[in-house]
Amino acid sequence: MSLHAFANFVTPYGTAANNRAETEGNITTLQKLLWMGETHSTVSAEAIRFALRRRLRAAETTNRSWDETERVNAWEDHEFKGWTSEKGKTFIDDDLLGFMRADAAKSEVDGGDGKGSANVRRAVLEITRAVSLTPWAGDVTFNAASPGATPSASKGENKSKNPVPYGTEVHATRYQYGIALTPERLRDKSRVAKAIEALCNLGTVAGNHGRFLFDFSPEAVVFRLTADPAPRLLYCFSTNDDGKTVTADALLKRLQAGDVTMEELILGVSDLESPLARQFAEVGVTAHGVKAACAEAVERISAELKIKG
Repeated sequence: MSLHAFANFVTPYGTAANNRAETEGNITTLQKLLWMGETHSTVSAEAIRFALRRRLRAAETTNRSWDETERVNAWEDHEFKGWTSEKGKTFIDDDLLGFMRADAAKSEVDGGDGKGSANVRRAVLEITRAVSLTPWAGDVTFNAASPGATPSASKGENKSKNPVPYGTEVHATRYQYGIALTPERLRDKSRVAKAIEALCNLGTVAGNHGRFLFDFSPEAVVFRLTADPAPRLLYCFSTNDDGKTVTADALLKRLQAGDVTMEELILGVSDLESPLARQFAEVGVTAHGVKAACAEAVERISAELKIKG
């Protein structure tokens, strides 16, 4: 049976704003969804993947990288030729995050058969959308760019002298998201360690040209290493005090029901005296620090699958 690695992360408490380049009038908006009947802010899995690719590049060459000067993706192999043979050169981001190359159909005049084609690899590392731990209360700040700071947005004869008003939706909260990974599906199984280490050291996620600083490194993480193909812990974190502290009532109920076992879990927390750590201690799960939990997960996976670092 295959070993599956699942995890659920929750960030520190922070202020999210300006996390995408869309506006409504002169209001820079947050992405939002209805969650449990209330409005929550959210960060897309694509934004997390983008930030993760930056971290992976520090560990190993990636196929795709973002050129900040040209503001385009730079490619090492946009045709993914390394995947045509078992011993071909592959890149860590393609191996973990998958890819798709779609080619339009060529007419018979151009030497084609009138059919399109697609080269697809499904992501081995799957990532959920991040959802705020608390509902969005509708906070909006009023701001004004200094005169001349944004000439394209200024109007009137004295546009260089007039401030430009704008608003920003803001949410003070934590975000939680989950991942699923089956290491045996990777071309290079040693990359599982680099993926977990990157996730445990994730920095800024999302944002348009003026990225807000929101720490996406985990304040708490729970790993589940199991032969069970179902995660059973996604979005397991909650709060009983408006985000001041974190609990995992949903996961503890699954433990009590026997759907998840203590031996499968590795808990990492930034505060070993936190309510979350105490909750798990009561059922026999000892908390580690976040980095220690990540190291423990890597060690267990490597031992189970006989992966050499």
